[in-house]
Amino acid sequence: QVQLVESGGGLVQAGGSLRLSCAASGNIFSINAMGWYRQAPGKQRELVAAITSGSATNYADSVKGRFTISRDNAKNTLYLQMNSLKPEDTAVYYCNAEILDFRKVYTDYWGQGTQVTVSS
Repeated sequence: QVQLVESGGGLVQAGGSLRLSCAASGNIFSINAMGWYRQAPGKQRELVAAITSGSATNYADSVKGRFTISRDNAKNTLYLQMNSLKPEDTAVYYCNAEILDFRKVYTDYWGQGTQVTVSS
């Protein structure tokens, strides 16, 4: 069993900042790639940012220069620092992690989602 627990979502004004956290726990041997996805009403889920176990990153064009993804491997925690927020950033944000359990079984896990709302 693996759980991804997200926190940090909320309501902010345009131009403001927010930091999302995602803590993984449970039957974890190692965590490979992790990422943040978001889904707005009526839209398909999209990748916001991803980070490998070696801390290589990639970002959606819409958030480059504004968002920063990072991870703390000692805490099995993923972060997303969001600056200069725009109303179009409003969405449910989901944490994703590729995890190996102690039997070396690979599984892709998702958090429950956290709402980010940016007012104009």
